[in-house]
Parts: sequence; structure tokens; C-alpha cells
Amino acid sequence: MCGIAGIVDLRERRNIEADVLASMNQVQFHRGPDEGGVHIEPGVGLAHRRLSIIDLSSGQQPLWNEDHTVVVVFNGEIYNYQGIAAELQALGHTFRTHSDTEVIVHAWEQWGEACVTRFRGMFAFALWDRNTETLFLARDRLGKKPLHYALLPDGQLIFGSELKILAAHPRFPRALDPLAVEDYFAYGYIPDPRSIYRAALKLPPAHTLCLRRGEPLPAPKSYWDAPFAPLPAMSVEDAGAELIERLREATRIRLMSEVPLGAFLSGGVDSSAVVAMMAGLSDEPVKTCSIAFDDPRFNEAQFAQQVADRFKTEHRVETVDPDDFDLIDRLAWLYDEPYADSSALPTYRVCQLARRSVTVALSGDGGDENLAGYRRYKWHSYEERLRSALPLGVRRPLFGLLGKVYPKADWAPRVLRAKTTFEAMARDTVEGYFHGVSVMSDRMRAPLYSAAFRRELQGYHALEVMRAHAANAPTEDPLSLIQYIDLKTYLPGDILTKVDRASMAHSLEVRVPLLDHELVEWISGLPPDFKLRGGEGKYVFKKALEPVLPHDILYRPKMGFAVPLAAWFRGPLAARLREAVLGATMRACGVFDMDYLATLVGQHQSGRRDHSAALWSLLMFESFLRNAGVGADAGPVWREAA
Repeated sequence: MCGIAGIVDLRERRNIEADVLASMNQVQFHRGPDEGGVHIEPGVGLAHRRLSIIDLSSGQQPLWNEDHTVVVVFNGEIYNYQGIAAELQALGHTFRTHSDTEVIVHAWEQWGEACVTRFRGMFAFALWDRNTETLFLARDRLGKKPLHYALLPDGQLIFGSELKILAAHPRFPRALDPLAVEDYFAYGYIPDPRSIYRAALKLPPAHTLCLRRGEPLPAPKSYWDAPFAPLPAMSVEDAGAELIERLREATRIRLMSEVPLGAFLSGGVDSSAVVAMMAGLSDEPVKTCSIAFDDPRFNEAQFAQQVADRFKTEHRVETVDPDDFDLIDRLAWLYDEPYADSSALPTYRVCQLARRSVTVALSGDGGDENLAGYRRYKWHSYEERLRSALPLGVRRPLFGLLGKVYPKADWAPRVLRAKTTFEAMARDTVEGYFHGVSVMSDRMRAPLYSAAFRRELQGYHALEVMRAHAANAPTEDPLSLIQYIDLKTYLPGDILTKVDRASMAHSLEVRVPLLDHELVEWISGLPPDFKLRGGEGKYVFKKALEPVLPHDILYRPKMGFAVPLAAWFRGPLAARLREAVLGATMRACGVFDMDYLATLVGQHQSGRRDHSAALWSLLMFESFLRNAGVGADAGPVWREAA
């Protein structure tokens, strides 16, 4: 696992500023503390930080082909590199190392842009071909590894694994993107390809960008998609057996390492399944780690211990203070843009714990998206059944009116929150799902913004992100459709971003067997009722794991990495919340109606409403502004500073 950075002049061969490139590389030192490498030639500068995992002695980067015409900087792992290397050697290519990195330069020589279709793994890389003066950027299929880029006004293209790398360039424009701000307050993160800055983009998962000197900046190209093509008919039992075998193989190829390797173990279904696979594939005890909470509402340590005992793992547990909010400002530095998933706090801590004993950790991420494990899938399916009973033309006016007049009941279980249900019923499938997952609903975002900021939005609505993906979806099944949308938005934008930044902050590599792209392709073709049946998510997976894992691991209520935000904002963080959300920085940025922010804070702290998720997103936005150097005298943040 590593970090990459670069500056390429797309107009001519002007000299690259070595000190600027060095500064860009230095800010990602945490991603690769073992080694650093830089290559500069007229018009091209490539930089790399290395966390050594494979071929420790000779995998240094930037790495060249044998005649020094193709060079690459690479972040990630290609698990099938040995087979590709053998194929390329048979075609006449000469290898100097045993690293997966070298496969990339020879694969480019042999197959050009199509080389990425050969790679099985997680990756983001930048390749420079001297012969054709071509820069080729690529990102893995599910978006496990990040890649940001920006075209500067002077014709230089800069790129890096994190936004802070681009921001280290002295000529990087700092104006914020109003559309990204709207996306953030709807989703709690900024979906690809936008970033918080107008000038910067994220290369979307499963996309490449091929740039040639002297030519205009092209649009990224897609090279893969989750097919959701129905598989041949099979029983639940046969599907479960094949699923376990495919997961075992996806786990096996992720065990290659020349450094200590272990796993996260939360006690949930997915991480427990991965540990079970690892235990069956290893002669040595698996190193596992988990964190515990003093509050039993959030503590899963007993379940993790149960799995650790069953598979005789070398298990480490650390109790985290339930009031572990000292990391708030650290998160702003880690994520470089507003990011409102509060589980980033415990994720940071579990990565910190894992790094004390291993350099590589396997995780159970991806199971919920692949196999419909989230509770929101169950609620969406329930609402879809209700929506199917009446046409939209009848539902929208009827339930829209009921949603407006019915009182809001934050305190009640979701099934009894009629206002939320009525609002969902007044919408179509995609709009209903968007409403269900929004951090701040349309009703809350409408008064959130200042009049000046609303003008900047020019009618834009964050729902357009989901609409665009739904229009390209290869399925019309309601459950498969929202899974597809999550694979494009929530998975890379929230879950994988969280894990990448938290793990890289501790120089820890995380591998994700359940997001092996071949496994994802196969699972996408399973019948929807194999995934969600009778309100039980991951149905086929749990049935297949019954001989392997205890019943209370498989069928207990889902917990996740919850954080007691509501209590924090009425207790130890009450004063800080008011100071931040209602302070000079938020007022000066020009985005908000400050009276409405005061209403949100007052309603929450009085106990009348639970606005904890919305307030956390506002607190994180303020923290981002301060980390980005936006002061109380900055003026509207969507304009470039004078």
C-alpha cells in the first residue's frame, strides 16, 4: 500500500518544480513510510511513498520497463500478478523484479489501455509512456484505492492519492464546488467524481483516464460494471456452497504477504466469515483485533471473542472511551474534505490497534452492499411493496399532503414514524431511497442554505447523483437497483474512503475479500430473494455459514460502529457544538442561513428533536473549513480568493 503523486505538463515540456513535487509527496508520508521515490524529466514529475508488502528488496518506485520508455507509480496490490507475469514473459517481456508493480508497465506495452481488464486486485496508478507522450491513470473496479486529479490553469495536470496532495501545490485553486456542498449535506460524503473543490475531481471506480500531450482533457472511460445478470437457476443450498467456495478463493489470494498479516474481527457476520476462511487456509493462528466499548449498546466484543475462541485466533481487544471525540479535528486532516460518517472515529482506533501487530489486515467490508445486509434495504423493500399498490400520480399528492401535516416523531421506532413513511410513499423508487438514506432530508436542506448560496446551486439537487446511476443500471429489480446505486455511491464514497484514510493514517494495508470483483459479479447475479428474504438480509450467506459460525453471530441484530452523538451534543460537546456551528467561520463562508443553524442546535440541545446526524455533518464541515485555512474573513467559499 502506498501513495502516489505527480505533475505532468500537458501543453509542452516545461521544467517541473522539484520542490513542489517533493512537498506534494511529503504530505502523504503516512501512506508509505518505508521508502520514497521521485522521477523528474522535462514536463513530467512522478512521486511515490512506499509501504513495503511484496518484494521488499526490489519493488522501489517509480518503476520502469527495461528500455526506460514506460514508468509507473502504483498504489495497491494486484493479486494475480504472477500469472500475468508468466504470460508476459512468454510473449517476450523481460522482468527485473518480483513485484506486482512491474506487471503494469509490461501489460501496458502489450495491451495498452485494456491492461486494466487483466488485473485482479485493488489499485490506483499513473503511467507515463515517453514514446507517445501519454499519461494513463487508472482506478480499480470497486474504488478501494483513491485517485484525485486537477488540471491547473497553466496546463499542468496534478494528481495524488489524497486531496491534500493536490492542495499542497501552490497554484491549486481553492474555491469550493457548491454542488459538492449540496451532495455532502444530502449524503454525508461527496460522491465521485466530484470533490469539495471545483478544480479537483476523483477518478471514478472502474475508470481510466488517458491523456496525451497537446490534446484536450478527455472524459474518463469505464472499463467494468457490476452486471446483475441472472445466474442459471440453483437452490439456496447450492448457491450457498458456491458462495463459500468463492469467498475462500478470494481470501486465499489476499494472504500473500512478506510482512505480518491479520484481520479485523467485529463479531459481525462478514468479518467472522473472513476470519473463518483465513483460519481454514492458514497453519498458524490468525492474528485478529477488535475494539470494545463500555456502553453495552455499542459493544460487540463478546461476539468477537466468541469467534476468536472458535477459530483459536491470536486475538487483541482494546476498550475505547465512549467519549472519544478528541479525534474530531484529526478527521478533518485525514479526509481533506467534509466527511460525516461518525464511525470514522472507532475505525481509526481499530486500525491503530491492528498496526501494533500487523502490516496487512483483511476486513469484512462489502458484505452488506453485495448481499443486502443493511436495514435500509429491508425498509426500502417494505416501502416498495406499498408503493406498488398505487400509481405515483395518486401517491404523490395524497401522501405528500399527509407527510406535510403529520407530526415528526424522531423518538419512535421507524415503523411508527408515519411522517417519514408518508414522505417516502410520495416518491418514486430512486427518490424514495434517496429520502431514506439522506443525512439531511430535502425538508431540512431547503432552509439550510443562504439565499446567495441557493443561487449558486442554480436548481441543482443531490438526487441527480442517484438518478444518473439509476439510468445506467443493468437491472430494474427494485432491490438490485439500490444495491447497484450503493456500489456506485455509498461504497466508494463512504465505506472505502473511511477505511482507506483510517488505515493509511497508521500505514496499514487493508484487503477486502468480499469485494473481489469476480465474487461481486457472481453475487450480483443471485436472485434478489436469496439476498433479502422475509426481512433477513444476507439470507443465502447466513444459511451457508450455519455449519461454520454460531447462531447468535449470524442472526443477532446488526450493530455497527455506532457513536453516541445525540448524548455528546447535549453533554460534553454541547458548548463546542454551539461555538463551531454558530461561529464566525460558518457565518463568513456564506453557505448557511445562520438562524436555521441556531434552530437546529436549540431543538437538539433542548431534547425536542434528535438532529445529531445533521449537526455532526455541520460540525465536520466547520472542521474542514478550519483545516483548509478558511478563516472568518474569507468571504463566500465558492469564489476564488483575491
